[in-house]
Order: sequence, then structure tokens, then C-alpha cells
Amino acid sequence: MFNLKYVSAEEAVTVIKSGDRVFIHGSAATPVPLVKALQGRHKELRHVELVSITTMGDLDFDNPLWRGSFFVNSLFVSASTRKVANSADGDYVPIFLSQIPQLFKCDILPIDVALIQVSAPDKHGYCTLGTSVDVARSVVDTARHIIAQVNPRMPRTHGDGFIHVSDIHTLVWHEMPLPEVNYSGEADPAVEKIGRHVAALIPNGATLQLGIGHIPDQVLKNLTGHKNLGLHTEMMSDGVIPLIESGVINNRCKKLNVGRSITSFVNGSQHLFDFIDDNPEIRVMDIGYVNDTAIIRQNPRVAAINSAIEIDLTGQICADSIGTLQYSGIGGQMDFIHGASLSEGGLPIIAMPSVTSTGLSRIVPFLKEGAGVVTTRGHVHWVATEYGAVNLFGKNFRQRAEDLIGIAHPEHREWLSKMFHQRYHRPGSGAAPRPEWRPEPAAGL
Repeated sequence: MFNLKYVSAEEAVTVIKSGDRVFIHGSAATPVPLVKALQGRHKELRHVELVSITTMGDLDFDNPLWRGSFFVNSLFVSASTRKVANSADGDYVPIFLSQIPQLFKCDILPIDVALIQVSAPDKHGYCTLGTSVDVARSVVDTARHIIAQVNPRMPRTHGDGFIHVSDIHTLVWHEMPLPEVNYSGEADPAVEKIGRHVAALIPNGATLQLGIGHIPDQVLKNLTGHKNLGLHTEMMSDGVIPLIESGVINNRCKKLNVGRSITSFVNGSQHLFDFIDDNPEIRVMDIGYVNDTAIIRQNPRVAAINSAIEIDLTGQICADSIGTLQYSGIGGQMDFIHGASLSEGGLPIIAMPSVTSTGLSRIVPFLKEGAGVVTTRGHVHWVATEYGAVNLFGKNFRQRAEDLIGIAHPEHREWLSKMFHQRYHRPGSGAAPRPEWRPEPAAGL
């Protein structure tokens, strides 16, 4: 019915010229062959700007050969772009995930060429953006030229990701497995305790949003006795499958998308990709919708579970940087923390181990110099570590400090108390020297 012409990746990327701005589809949908074909042209290209959120797969953006040819302008820094984003050949745009579509729709970052990966066309000629609709929906709606890697292993997903082959300028057939991530690896005792503490806060009928990493997976493992949970989350991983299959997550109590689990992108195992394939119960949606606080707040008892690199005693959350090193990005944390706080009975939760792998406290008197504040102290509510969970909402600095010190590692509590009293001239112990402190990122960030 459709006269489809497929070309090689090398031929497809010849349309890209020096000075172009090129979007790279992200997460499990990263079109690795197209990116590598583009990098293969580095000698003939200058100042091509590469725009993306998280990218996955066997890619190297920090190769000295690319210098002068490509500039990585990251909207969310990930492992493959971390070095270059912190170098002269890259940079980072601080922005809420929900607002990234505006960059493309309002011509703030107009895209010349989009490199995307899609599922095979159906009998009507429709492909889908598969595992990652997120910001890619707004890109394919606005990009001047679309190059699509058609991969029969890409799940066909329901939601906002449909794109007709007639709207794709260049097609490349390349079958390959999607990159897999295991978030349910063996958790340490601290993470297991955090999972239990957070799960205990979540009531029946809650709507879940879960961030990335081992902690959300542990929370899910402790929700098997709950009833009538919903799912409205920017990312879906394997941990939700048993709860959906058992009926614990049935989406009956949501006010929007009743009976449907909503996400914006999917990362996990092949089992997860098979689970979402042509599954009408799962809808993969535009990030501008999923992360819109006006949408989030309409569902009842939204429990938004996210992590952090460090938190100071006033409640400021750093979740994207280690000092001046840009480690990840703002992402959707603030979208959901604020959206959950506006939801009836909502639970905005920051969950993290009390210490780094080297024993340094993540609860600190001051954020490290150069660290970014992702969630402000005006937005933070619940904070959980392996030592318990506290609600900072409506509490003053003294009360917040007391609560946070109470869930810090016991070895650091005396130091934290002394530093708080010194900073605010409260009655208490004298000054204490500040130890050498190098925070580490939370698992999965």
C-alpha cells in the first residue's frame, strides 16, 4: 500500500550540514546507528549542535575527534554526555522537563534535523515513537527534516507517539535490540529500609510517580498489599509490572485517564518492552501533558517519589549537580513535587540514603559550593532516609533542622547540630569544624 524507500544510515545523514541543530531521540529509543553515521562525517562538518535529553547505547560524545565538529547542548545530562557537557565542547540548559517542548514549538531551539527511532509501520502506515514519546513528540511536530530508524524490535505503543510514514522524510531500516537497564538489582539494607518507610506513607487509592533507580523499585516491592493504586509517571520501569498484573495498580481512582497507566518514557528490560508492546492499558504521552502540574494535581493522593544528591538543613534539594559538575538535570522532579503538593492528599517525597558510599552525610549544613537547587525549601515536603521519614511542610528552620538531623546517620548528627546552632546563633553547642565533604550522586540519578 505504501511505497517505502529505505536508505542506509550513512546516506540518510548526508542531509545534515555545518551549523545545523540536530535532535537525538533519547533513552531506550536512542538511534545509535544514525548518531554513529553522523559522527563518521566529523571531518566534513563544523559546529553541528546536538540537542538531547538522556541518551543510551554504545555512544561516545567526548571523542577528541569530534571537537569543532559537534557541540553537545544537553537538556538533561546523562552518562554518555556528562564529560562533554562539562567541557568547552558542550553545555547544559537548565529547564523543567515539562517546558522543553516550548523550546521547539516557540522556535527558541528550532530543530533542523531530528534523528529518531520508531516502530515498524502498521497496515495504515503509522509508526510510533515507541518507548520515548517525552520531548520527541514536539520535535517531530516541528523539525524541518525527520530521519527515522525503523526498528521492528521497537514496541508499538499507544498514546501520543503515532507518526505516519508520509511525515518522515528519510527512512532507515535497522533491526537491533533496545538497551536494557536493571533497576531491580540487589539493594543494600539502607535502600530496603527506605523502600519500607516510603511505602508506609502511601495510602490506598494513591496515584504514583516514581523517579529513576533502586529506591523507587524497593518502594514498589512494598506496595503488594495496597489497593486501587494509579500510575501517572514520567518514567515507567519493570517494577510496576507485577502490581499491574496483580491488580494493585488498576487506575480506578484517578480522575484523569481512568483505567490507564500513563507515562512519558519507558526504561527497563526486554520483559518491560514486551509488556508495553501494543498494550492499550499503557499510554506513552507527550511530556508537556504528563508533567504539567495542572494535570498532575487533578489526580487524587499523588505520591511523587524522587531522589537527591544532598539536602541542606533548611530543606534545599540538590539533585542535578555535584558542586559545579553538572551530573544530570532538573528533569521532572519539580514538576511532580509541586504537582503532588497541589493534589488532594498529595505526598511529595524526596527519598535518599543518609550517607554516600564513602560514609559522608547527604544531609548537610550547606549545599556544596556551586551546587544547584532543584527543589526549593518552599516546595519540599516529605524527606525519607533509612532512619525514617519527616514532613518539613509548614516548619521553620529550627524545626526542619531538628527533623532532618533525626533522620541523618547517627555518626553525623552531633556535627550537624553544632553547625546549625553556629549558623543561626541558636543556643547550643559551639562551632564544629566542617569535614572534607565530597557528595556522591544518588543511585540512578
